[in-house]
Amino acid sequence: MPYKNKPRPYKKEYQQQKARGEHADRMERQRARRKIDKTGVDKNKNGKADKREGKDVSHNKPLSRGGSNKDGVRIESKSKNRSRNYKKKKPSANRKK
Repeated sequence: MPYKNKPRPYKKEYQQQKARGEHADRMERQRARRKIDKTGVDKNKNGKADKREGKDVSHNKPLSRGGSNKDGVRIESKSKNRSRNYKKKKPSANRKK
């Protein structure tokens, strides 16, 4: 447990997220979810569009590979969206073996 005797540095963590670009990507994901919730039908009045209940909003071009909301989003099952490993870099052609 890293913060047993001292308080967790939330402010520092937030600054690190901004520096790594995680903050911008999180905001992009939130905007995509809010747009779908705003345009979709919500019969049970819980704030989520009915077609998004239990599903994820997936970007057509992943944010980790330079995608954005302008590239388009789709609704997928959570398991399908999270099973992809976009964090791994593709091997480059000029890499030594």
